[in-house]
Amino acid sequence: MAPRATTDRSLAARLGGPLLVAGWAVIVIAGALAMAAGANGWGPDLLSNAGAVAVSSAYAWALAARTGGRPVVFGTLALVIGIAVLLTDSEALRSGASVLTCSMSAVLGVMATVPAVKILRAVREVLVAFVVAAVGAVAAVGYQPLVVLGRFEYTTLAVAFVIVFVLVYRLGAGFHGLGRRGLVAILVGGASLGLAMAYAELLRRYGTPELVSSILDVAEWSMANLGAVPRPMQFLVGVPALMWGCHLRARRRQGWWACAFGVAGLVPITHVLADPSLSPAAAALTEAYSLVFGLMVGVLVIRVDLLLGGSRGRRANRAERAAAVRPEAGRTQPLL
Repeated sequence: MAPRATTDRSLAARLGGPLLVAGWAVIVIAGALAMAAGANGWGPDLLSNAGAVAVSSAYAWALAARTGGRPVVFGTLALVIGIAVLLTDSEALRSGASVLTCSMSAVLGVMATVPAVKILRAVREVLVAFVVAAVGAVAAVGYQPLVVLGRFEYTTLAVAFVIVFVLVYRLGAGFHGLGRRGLVAILVGGASLGLAMAYAELLRRYGTPELVSSILDVAEWSMANLGAVPRPMQFLVGVPALMWGCHLRARRRQGWWACAFGVAGLVPITHVLADPSLSPAAAALTEAYSLVFGLMVGVLVIRVDLLLGGSRGRRANRAERAAAVRPEAGRTQPLL
């Protein structure tokens, strides 16, 4: 009984209890409302920046609490950086705060998920991650950074992947705990992400006029008929990886390695919002299409995984779900 009591006190000390979690939610909602008011001109220009500081500070606290760190230290550090941005109005500080907020929001979106035994629950977890990352994306843009969009995209992706792999290394029992599925997740996810980024860069620099023209024609058709162009990195890599990873985590720790690639589906939310060529409606449609297409691909990936794992038919699926009993901390509890 003593170890259980000690563990409970440890959790309460790290997370602060339900009241502190409710207070955190109030701060995030208030910050989001402040950013919305500032964006619509319903208050001073400083209102949007103050909302961004509130959200980024709350997110730093939550990420530290979720991953077994020191929430007070990291939350206070984020608050100090945000106040420095407000006081100095430095372009470098604005850009740095925006990069950190974007990357941290994507990682928190992944860490906020819980194992999903059923496909519909995996869909729910992806939606939760998207909402968390979307609020953080608004905060990142709320800092009003002056950046080159391409450089900003690469930087935020790199920072997010460094943070998430450091955390997943601990959550997934290190490299020796990868297993076959974990290794497949890293190889396929890394190869897909690398090919997508390399292709985009090669196309931007060395693509033939005919190839560029054909791709632009497809993009223009999508924009004219659908109102937006979905992001391939999101619906081919990020969203399916996060969905499959949450489903796999209900059975094996290796699912965390697949979830790590979920940041490829969450970081681009900020990229879309920061793109000056997209209207708010087009940005919202871009993310909606990327999410829907990604969920469709994710369902296909999970079905193939179950098929290869020998789970066929309703009876086998029920038995497989009954065996998925791997314990993991709840959504508002520390993982480590």
